[in-house]
Amino acid sequence: MPLPETIRVKLSSEAAEYISLTPVVVQEMPTRELVEHVLAITGKDEARIQDLLLRGALVSGASRFRWTGMEADAVSLRALLASFPDPDPSRVFMASHCVRAILRGPRQPVGIPREAGARRSLLDGVLRRASFWDVLMGIMTPRVPRYCDYSYRDRADIYQLALDPTGAKRVREASRLMRYTALEAQIRGATIESVELYVVREEILPRR
Repeated sequence: MPLPETIRVKLSSEAAEYISLTPVVVQEMPTRELVEHVLAITGKDEARIQDLLLRGALVSGASRFRWTGMEADAVSLRALLASFPDPDPSRVFMASHCVRAILRGPRQPVGIPREAGARRSLLDGVLRRASFWDVLMGIMTPRVPRYCDYSYRDRADIYQLALDPTGAKRVREASRLMRYTALEAQIRGATIESVELYVVREEILPRR
């Protein structure tokens, strides 16, 4: 059957401590929005997408989605999927569009949203000192981060750059520029082997 414009979806929390406390919310969700959650799990695998839509249940992050299962028409599903971006290894890394970085190594990864990394103390702002994010992007820019994939969950292209000990040391030293002490401590104590970078495409950047 052709896909409807909206689907009646029941939303509930999947977090263990909230299962018995959080009420179920019922809403009319745009089909495209629901399919985007599905894409975060399946990618553009039509068979898996059709299977999930028929099953009528999905867990995304801390949320559980439930709806009346449906058989998705292949033609309308393909038309909908065509409206979503595809991975594109030819895209050049653009530091100005990078919205998140994850420091990876043998220990727990350290995620750094651009908003947190770019915040400076009042004194640093007055003196126009570089932020942690400025330093991190400065380390990334002369190199060529490797294209990995497109993340439908994050609506961003993913790049990765391996760091040598010198580069990793520069990142740890730049942690003193962080305004958030907890994040500073995580970065300073991290064993960094690579940086994963999330870059949004220009056409979906929020307008300012």
